[in-house]
Amino acid sequence: MPSTIEETGKHTVKLTVEVPADQFKKDLEKTYREVARSIKVPGFRKGHVPRKVIDAQVGPGAVLRTFLEDAIPLYYRDAVREHELAPISEPEIQVEKIEEGEPLQFSADVEIRPRLTLEDYKGVKVERPSAAVTDADVDEYIDRLRDRFAELEVVGHPARRGDYVLADISAHVHDEQVLSQPNAEYEVGSQELVEELDKELEGKRKGEILQFNATLPERFGQHAGDEVSFRVLVKEVKSKKLPAADDEFARTASEFDTLEELRADIREKLAGVKKQQSDAELRERVLAELVNRVEVELPDSLVDHEVEHRVEQAKERAERIGMTLEQVLQAQGWDELRLRSDARAHAVRALKADLVLEAVARQEGIKVAPDELSQRVAELAQAVGREPKEVARQLERSGAVVQLAGDIIRSKALDVLVEHAEVVEVDQPLKGAMEPAETKSAADPTQDQGEARP
Repeated sequence: MPSTIEETGKHTVKLTVEVPADQFKKDLEKTYREVARSIKVPGFRKGHVPRKVIDAQVGPGAVLRTFLEDAIPLYYRDAVREHELAPISEPEIQVEKIEEGEPLQFSADVEIRPRLTLEDYKGVKVERPSAAVTDADVDEYIDRLRDRFAELEVVGHPARRGDYVLADISAHVHDEQVLSQPNAEYEVGSQELVEELDKELEGKRKGEILQFNATLPERFGQHAGDEVSFRVLVKEVKSKKLPAADDEFARTASEFDTLEELRADIREKLAGVKKQQSDAELRERVLAELVNRVEVELPDSLVDHEVEHRVEQAKERAERIGMTLEQVLQAQGWDELRLRSDARAHAVRALKADLVLEAVARQEGIKVAPDELSQRVAELAQAVGREPKEVARQLERSGAVVQLAGDIIRSKALDVLVEHAEVVEVDQPLKGAMEPAETKSAADPTQDQGEARP
């Protein structure tokens, strides 16, 4: 249907839509049929009430309002798709002309995402960090594996950070006992309870009794913030005894018979992990280089929405580990103001990155094929243990299928940028710990994967 677009502000446009008279008539008649099925009129079968009777019973104005409520959003959606707009607010609809036998005309004022046009986006020069696996990398992983199989042995030296103490730990508020952990095996330096406990334990020996006051952190619920009196009896001091890195250890920790075979397996898996990390880092650097070149003023409402989304995600992550967002922030020395400031900086950068990739996709004519969308839906369904058709229906109902298609398009746009980038191989190693995703080397299923910082 005919529609025009007019820019009315920095990030706002006015869509003017004209619905042909025959389409208007057809859709209005459909509304009358639906009303006929919903009312009861003596002398007429349900669904067969004539239009004149409906007008007399409910009024033509009521039917027209129902029509507009149902049809205008569909006409508006079609016009948005025709002009490839990305609205970020609800439209302000104004019906300009509505007379039967004539075209229906209405306008919609709406705030939209900015649209970029890029030049020289191919040939971006970036450095790819090295994906080489060194002997030190393998040694580091072997040491972590040995630590998993370490045993605790009683020692005679005073407790040091990293040692474990067997202790009776109790805490009182006046005469009320708020903590009782007899025969607790506590790692010195873990700060599992209160920071003061770790400080007091360092340098102590078997048989010593500690008494000190401390304020309980928020995770102690109703007693959070209370100053309590601790009493600790040190019964034993233990240190980790790591197994020797030999063939016997290899047989214990893996399905391999020799340490050499174990090291070879670890090296192979680390090579795969580092290659994936290097590829991911390369993609991030290519995109970052383009984002740094772009200057665009983002609508406040768009940034605010993204910030709120990130804060909600932080709350959900905290809840998954049994904490409140405030507790997580306090443990990191943050507060909500700093969280929101950090979230805003990341939101602006992420939105600019999306706009860059959307511009590349438009300029390269990148589309999503039905089989690509189906494949992604199948992957999502497998991840959540549900049928692909069920997941597809849910995505359609919620409108999330559009976002999913957008993700695929942006990923393909980044593929184009990386493919045409000028990549310089460097010896700079990747930062961060490496962990083979699927190694035969006794991966610990209980290993804490950690939570991303909000």
